[in-house]
Amino acid sequence: MSKTPSFREHLERSGLSRREFLRFCSYAAALIGLDATGIPRVVHAFESQPRPPVIWLHFQECTCCSESFIRSSHPMVGDLILDQISLDYTETLQAAAGEAAEKCLKDTMKNYHGKYFLLVEGSVPTKDDGIYCTIAGRSALEILHETAEGAAAIIAWGSCASNGCVQSASPNPTGATPIHEILDKPVIKVPGCPPIADVMTGVVTHVLVFGTIPELDGQGRPKSFYSRRVHDTCYRRPYYDAGLFVERWDDEKAKKGYCLYKMGCRGPVTYNACAVTRWNAGTSYPIQSGHGCIGCSENNFWDNGPFYRHLASFPGFGIETTADTIGTVVGAAALAGVTAHAITTNIRKRKLIKEHQEESVNVKKEGEDN
Repeated sequence: MSKTPSFREHLERSGLSRREFLRFCSYAAALIGLDATGIPRVVHAFESQPRPPVIWLHFQECTCCSESFIRSSHPMVGDLILDQISLDYTETLQAAAGEAAEKCLKDTMKNYHGKYFLLVEGSVPTKDDGIYCTIAGRSALEILHETAEGAAAIIAWGSCASNGCVQSASPNPTGATPIHEILDKPVIKVPGCPPIADVMTGVVTHVLVFGTIPELDGQGRPKSFYSRRVHDTCYRRPYYDAGLFVERWDDEKAKKGYCLYKMGCRGPVTYNACAVTRWNAGTSYPIQSGHGCIGCSENNFWDNGPFYRHLASFPGFGIETTADTIGTVVGAAALAGVTAHAITTNIRKRKLIKEHQEESVNVKKEGEDN
């Protein structure tokens, strides 16, 4: 078996200069949150480590994770994932088919045992011996166990593989099950329907550079991308704090970009990087486009009630407790001076914002008259 070339060797064969290689490494460092002092570590890793073989499996899913992945604006997707790794097997992108494709899978597992990455897209049906998803005459369950045995790292792409998603929604007739509930090995969960492409590449880059899985939260998600709520970094947050909410999709408040909390936005209970990393070359994300977050990166989001229903109150103080029933909350707050003060402050803030808006309108009208 020939020696697998390192990243640096592969880049040289592709005609890239040393300068271009270092620029490539700086992209990789930025993607995983390293500052300039961390670039030498990335350079060393890419000069010394071989390109890892990758097996990318597809089970019960719609392929939206792959669609998101290959449409990333970040150069890491084209330069790293689809070029620098050795994508040995993937039902969606490979040119081979039938026996030739299956040979690629078997050869990778045999020749690179303990070295290849296993990327899994989709949930796995477990009812009726897994007959609801079969490839080459074998069930997804059988294929998963076989490929996971020799994998150096296992990543569950998207909410289907991470949480079961729509396939596991009630009544779940196929027994759709997320990957981590089937395997007894560590699984990095990258949920989202689909996940953000740059988050996906960031996770792979971390494993490549550090040789370890990234720090995970209690649900197995990388903390670097899933440690904050969408609500915490949302540009509409000031409106939320001031108690200014959209009441109907076509009202004036919607046109002014007020908070979508009352329209069912689940940003306050959803952990993801949407508001920071964003989509489409960093252009936007669902809330910025005028639609509330549906919580697609959270467990059981399909069964968590209608997407456009007003959320119940959630842990932590927020103006949402006064948005509809201010009298009740203020009465209860009489027993807690701190809470009452917080409510008063938010109401005052809302009043001031409205006054400033009226002043702006009046100034504009005076200017038009002149």
